[in-house]
Amino acid sequence: MTATADAEAAANELKPLAEYLGSVLRRLRPLPPLDLDLTQAHGNTLATDVLAPHPYPAFDQAAIDGYAARWEDLAGAGRAGSHPSFGRVEGGPRAVRLNVVGDLGASSWRPVRLSPGTCFSVAAGAPLPIGADVVVPVHWTDQGMAAVEILHAPKRGSGVRRAGDEIAVGQVLAAKGSYVTPAMVATFAASGIGHVVVRPSPRVVVVATGDELVDVGRPSQPGQVVDANSHALTAAAVEAGALAYRIGICDDDPEGLRGLLEDQTLRADLIITTGGTGTGPGDMLRRVLSRRDPGRGVVEFTDVALCPGSTLGFGTVGGEEVPVICLPGEPGAALIGFEVLAHPVIQLLAGAEPVFRPSVKAHLLETVSSPGGLREFRPAFVTERRGGGHTVQPLAGGPYTLSGLAEANGLLVLGERVTTAAAGSTVDVLLLDRRR
Repeated sequence: MTATADAEAAANELKPLAEYLGSVLRRLRPLPPLDLDLTQAHGNTLATDVLAPHPYPAFDQAAIDGYAARWEDLAGAGRAGSHPSFGRVEGGPRAVRLNVVGDLGASSWRPVRLSPGTCFSVAAGAPLPIGADVVVPVHWTDQGMAAVEILHAPKRGSGVRRAGDEIAVGQVLAAKGSYVTPAMVATFAASGIGHVVVRPSPRVVVVATGDELVDVGRPSQPGQVVDANSHALTAAAVEAGALAYRIGICDDDPEGLRGLLEDQTLRADLIITTGGTGTGPGDMLRRVLSRRDPGRGVVEFTDVALCPGSTLGFGTVGGEEVPVICLPGEPGAALIGFEVLAHPVIQLLAGAEPVFRPSVKAHLLETVSSPGGLREFRPAFVTERRGGGHTVQPLAGGPYTLSGLAEANGLLVLGERVTTAAAGSTVDVLLLDRRR
């Protein structure tokens, strides 16, 4: 049997990535909803649709500073669309004179009514007098106080905001699964909403395992490897919207490892480990977590058709059955594993919809090769073309995936049947939105 045939036969024994992801995500449910004060809602996802209980604006109001008047009284002023001149000019636009019967500010609350030939001086946000259907901008007048000359007639309704113009009662302000943004908070508040029901941000604990690991601040040397993963995965979890906690390094001590993880179940909605997913003599994590102990949970390690990092673990830990994801120890593979598995799990727990990164079709700028039988996620840089569409430049992959990811804003996805993708072909690219 040739080397290529051996590789294909081995790939056929791997679980397809889509099938694996489906089996994991079906086992999970979003976290229980919470009723939160509006000031605490930002950064969470909505557990229900949010409907407007009140209109916005809540009452008819002036949209600009000026003079609130009846349009019928202004019909003879100037000409629609002309540019007003200030003062009386021979041959210029004809002015209309109105008596100013009062001033209204945003804090005014007594209802007032206009009579023919009169107007009110109003500030933006002030309640509109009954009968008024236009607000004349100050610079279209002589800015009179007891009486005002209006040199130009706006269109009927100009400068006015009617109750419910922007938001009507019962309107859907945001759909279930939406991420609560600052602008959304403002919309809720303006509509009279003080509390919303959200899914809490998942609490994610990150643990790196391995006797060889040392903390950052020193270079690696034989027998020692700097722990880059727990720092990177904690940052990735925060980027995904989680409340992330880095526990640090755990040695390959079976009881210590199991005890540490079970202790973390008291404050975690998800545990992410890195390292020890293989079958080598030093891969203690796999041996400890795949052991079926009643009441302590179990993790299943699966060889997935994924490049880089084909072995992923998923299961539960402790009596609370907190979900745990086990990622490879190689930093590039760990970050790809996070994007493929942990990121959608965090989104699901948070109640976000959809759970997967957005993707685009892009024009490939350079020919790349890919291992047959594996779905490869390769760092890439995506650019939006003028006039529409995208181009994608492949970055370093394989053993150099980590350095490629540092420059990437997307992941080039090459399917299991792809061994070569030619320059000029159309490929799928996951967009790495660094804000979420």
